[in-house]
Amino acid sequence: MKAALLPERGVVKIAGDDARKFLNGLITSDAGKIDPRHAAFAALLTPQGKIIADFIVAQAESAEGGGFFLDCPRALAPTLVARFNFYKLRAKVIIEDLSDVLGVMAIWDGTGRWEHGLCYADPRLPELGSRCMLSPHRVSEAAAGIGAELADAAAYEAHRIALAIPRGGLDFSYGDAFPHETDMDQLGGIDFAKGCFVGQEVVSRMEHRGTARTRVIGVRFEGFAPEPGAPVSAGQKSIGTLGSTAHGRGLAMLRLDRLGEALAAGDAVTAGGVELQAIKPTWARFSFPGEVKVSE
Repeated sequence: MKAALLPERGVVKIAGDDARKFLNGLITSDAGKIDPRHAAFAALLTPQGKIIADFIVAQAESAEGGGFFLDCPRALAPTLVARFNFYKLRAKVIIEDLSDVLGVMAIWDGTGRWEHGLCYADPRLPELGSRCMLSPHRVSEAAAGIGAELADAAAYEAHRIALAIPRGGLDFSYGDAFPHETDMDQLGGIDFAKGCFVGQEVVSRMEHRGTARTRVIGVRFEGFAPEPGAPVSAGQKSIGTLGSTAHGRGLAMLRLDRLGEALAAGDAVTAGGVELQAIKPTWARFSFPGEVKVSE
């Protein structure tokens, strides 16, 4: 079992009598299904349906003060606070950025639960393990307490990339990507039955019309890793952009129709002069050119 502090993650707290109702009217997942045993993957969108920030929402036990805690990109925590305050109106909620006092620790390749923090299973995929919000100076103590090897954030990144789980800011750009393009619909990040949320009309239309031609998928390569952000090409056509990479694996946001044309024509898919093999994540349910599966 391994554990690592994720320094790029921050924490935003939303508490108060109206906190659940307030969140439910804004985020892509059903806040009514969140409890201290079940976190949710969700996002706050623009009215045009693009992702402002994605996050995991966990709820604290009432005996520990209650409230909802968002495990979010630390750089976007102030943006989330500002956006939520914009929508607050007369709702009885308090919104705080706690990123200076709380960090996020990931635990994977085993099971363990630290008793002195807010811990929750990663709702996106069981193989991602679990996470805990706690004071950063307690990470070593927490890892030892659950019998985990303390690793660095790069080890967790390699684990995430091997599972083909997108990370905002690396594998897609915040403010420029729709939830379907980042596979949120595949990873439990959208509840299509919950009713209204900001951007819901656009997201529902993409779901029902099947118009998500661009997706983040996994790639495999040998040798030198292309630079993140490198254009991905097939023949003479650009088909997307490479994201994060580690140990011969990576993610790329690609036009699947153009990928299909390239595969049918026998054209090599490359980024930075390196040939890529596009692979469909094992958890994905969307149609994929050739239905190439991950094989270990």
